[in-house]
Amino acid sequence: MSHDTTRAPQWPGYAEVHRVTTLLRRESVGGMLLVLAAIGAVVWANSPASEAYFALRDLRFGYAPWHLELSVGSWAADGLLAVFFFLVGLELKREIVVGSLRRLGTAIVPVTAAFAGVAVPALLYAAIVHAQPSLLAGWAIPTATDIAFAVAVLALVGSHLPGPLRIFLLTLAVVDDLIAIAIIAVFYTSDIALVPLAVFAVLVVVYGVIAHRGRAWFARTSWGAWVVLLPIGFAAWAFLHASGVHATIAGVALAFTIPVAASRRQPEVRGMDLAEQFEHRFRPLSAGIAVPLFAFFAAGVSVGGGEGLLRAVTDPVTLGVVAGLVLGKPLGILLGVRLLTLVTKVRLDPALKWIDLAGVGLLAGIGFTVSLLIAELSFPDGSPHTDDAKIAIMVASLLASILASSLLLLRNRRYKQLALAEKVDADGDDVPDVYQRPRPEAG
Repeated sequence: MSHDTTRAPQWPGYAEVHRVTTLLRRESVGGMLLVLAAIGAVVWANSPASEAYFALRDLRFGYAPWHLELSVGSWAADGLLAVFFFLVGLELKREIVVGSLRRLGTAIVPVTAAFAGVAVPALLYAAIVHAQPSLLAGWAIPTATDIAFAVAVLALVGSHLPGPLRIFLLTLAVVDDLIAIAIIAVFYTSDIALVPLAVFAVLVVVYGVIAHRGRAWFARTSWGAWVVLLPIGFAAWAFLHASGVHATIAGVALAFTIPVAASRRQPEVRGMDLAEQFEHRFRPLSAGIAVPLFAFFAAGVSVGGGEGLLRAVTDPVTLGVVAGLVLGKPLGILLGVRLLTLVTKVRLDPALKWIDLAGVGLLAGIGFTVSLLIAELSFPDGSPHTDDAKIAIMVASLLASILASSLLLLRNRRYKQLALAEKVDADGDDVPDVYQRPRPEAG
């Protein structure tokens, strides 16, 4: 399906802009920008010019009467990351309405894996820091999976992996994001102001009504959403921020109002999926600007030399986060799926092997974006545990990506060999003895 029903305008420089946005829609490119932004932040924050980095991150601007006088870092975490969560919300809604979450029988395995993959890291973290009850506030840090980063790694190493494995990872990561959103809304929200919250709810309804009534126009005009929906969405975000609820939730709430399936009352636009079109249009903004900028301002921590590094390594928060992401995630996912298959009649897709699920479980330990956000919400401003948690997230995400890539590359090579064997068999050429025997299982 074409994502845009209009003829692309050919202004000067259009070809270059089109080429860049096409690149930014690639999962691997988005993941690479995320990593580069985080590395740049860490290098700058620990360089002789570190004061300039922290001065820029802490620079405040905005309109104070509307509770919008925020630091640059807060604008990135509360504002820009709402764009990322808008994309997550679009993907969530599409999965629920027309995707893998539509049927319980299809969704139950990755959904169970996602819940177990949240519970086990949280319990492991709590077990490690239990001697210091004040550190339990960070229990949710190792529960999140960075969907963009994880899918990017899978895209780089999994050219021949089974299709159901990618669907499993996508569904697991989407549900994981939904759980993370719920955790932020419930556990990291206090002192709710009801009037701004009520205004937010009204604006979301208005936003949704306009999106549904004008779906054909928004699909035809690439600028329509910027002129009409963006101001309403920003106002909704601002009122949610003023209410005390973490403002990134606004992105998900607004995304859930975007129509997925074409309206039966508009047969002329049947087959038009506005959520898919919006996801296609706005993904470059999220992958190329919003998420890298958030990572740049969130990942910059000053290690403080050898002494600071020693403190970070021995901090129970660091140990809990690394253990939760690298060990707890894959352990929880495998245990959750195993228990489900033992106590119910649900069975794994025949194309999926347990060793492949282990690789996906390791990938789920990449908790970058949402974990960094939760780390900032878990401890008081200026707490050294916040920086230690961020260091742990980056170390754990690196370890998880290396371990997952190593395992999945081996599995990819195995599936590639099997695909080659099947192709040789199908061509009717002379087949070595090893291929004349019954094809072994991939596992």
